[in-house]
Amino acid sequence: MVVLAAGRGSRFGGSKQTAIVDDAGNALLDYSMYDAVQAGFDRVVCVISPGMEDAFDAQVGSRVAEHIDVVYAYQSLDALPDGFKVPTQRVKPWGTAHAVLCALPSVPGAFVTINADDYYGPQAYRVMADFLATDGREHAMVGYNLANTLSEHGTVSRGVCDVAASGRLRAVVEHTAIEKQGDAFVAHDAGTTLAADALVSLNFWGFRASAAQTFTEMFPQFLRTQAATDPIGAEFYLPDVASALVDDPGVQVLATPDRWMGLTYADDLEGVQQRLAQLRDDGVYPEDLWA
Repeated sequence: MVVLAAGRGSRFGGSKQTAIVDDAGNALLDYSMYDAVQAGFDRVVCVISPGMEDAFDAQVGSRVAEHIDVVYAYQSLDALPDGFKVPTQRVKPWGTAHAVLCALPSVPGAFVTINADDYYGPQAYRVMADFLATDGREHAMVGYNLANTLSEHGTVSRGVCDVAASGRLRAVVEHTAIEKQGDAFVAHDAGTTLAADALVSLNFWGFRASAAQTFTEMFPQFLRTQAATDPIGAEFYLPDVASALVDDPGVQVLATPDRWMGLTYADDLEGVQQRLAQLRDDGVYPEDLWA
């Protein structure tokens, strides 16, 4: 499992990857790793920014190491192919697909990707583990109903999926400013409304080992095209890679009714804490995850 944990957390106002979400001192990522362990995953590669390792290991890694193999990979601006240089004034990381590219040396085969600051629910890990355990060439993603993935405190970015009746992904369209207004789900960046049950991506992807070649080949293409046009802000996203795989070998969408939780804004924290407390009361999680 590859955990994307190198984000800057500008809207949250701090390190949301290690923010405490319960009385036991767990971060949201603890719950994701707990669900992954229960589903049979045995290694997590945490992609972090250089200089984050001590804080990240103290808060998360060292506490779970006896339950799952924890490895660190580093996403830095200068992790570029030969012949490319970091643009002047570039500060923003190169994006989620670049983060996966930085993790690939520690990933021996098929793998899943998740965001460190998102909660996906136990079912997502079970259905993805079952999918990757089967023979086949197709990749997969876990799709959520849009209405189950919004923040009460501001807009969110979501990849809205075009899915065939067979469940096969046809395309992902990134929207960077979605929120609920009354009964409508508005994508401000596109000036349109979306269906409440539209399936969206939250970066929970399942890739066969063959995807490594696609990641490796697409990043130089991105640097020569999008990054050359927008050297300060362009990002290499996971849906970009998925879009290159939808026709061959294909990407299957594994839908889940679970509700997302995340730490996009500082005000999201209280609601996340309350919902996790309810899940513990309901017996979904033990009081001490790592006892």
